[in-house]
Amino acid sequence: MARTASDNPLDLPVQVRFTAAGTPLAVRYDGRIWAVAAEPVRWFTRADWWSTATRAPVGCGNLVSVEHWQVQVRLTSTSELRTFELRRDPLSEQWLLAAITDAGAVAA
Repeated sequence: MARTASDNPLDLPVQVRFTAAGTPLAVRYDGRIWAVAAEPVRWFTRADWWSTATRAPVGCGNLVSVEHWQVQVRLTSTSELRTFELRRDPLSEQWLLAAITDAGAVAA
């Protein structure tokens, strides 16, 4: 069953390899390397900073912008495309797999 954007996020830790320009090139998920096969889409949302108790030192940068990438990936040149939504919170270096939105995905 495919996941939809309204489902609860998966939030599974993944490793993302980027090009020199900062665009996702590949995602390591489920012990396999998924190559990005189409132009990724990037956007930002705002963290609900008002509901956290996290305090930050002055001058530490942007603490509210959550970075997102939607990438179409595949294991081999002949395998089906899968769409991954990746997310990184502003205080973290860890990328999370928030959703898989294709027919081959397993519902969480």
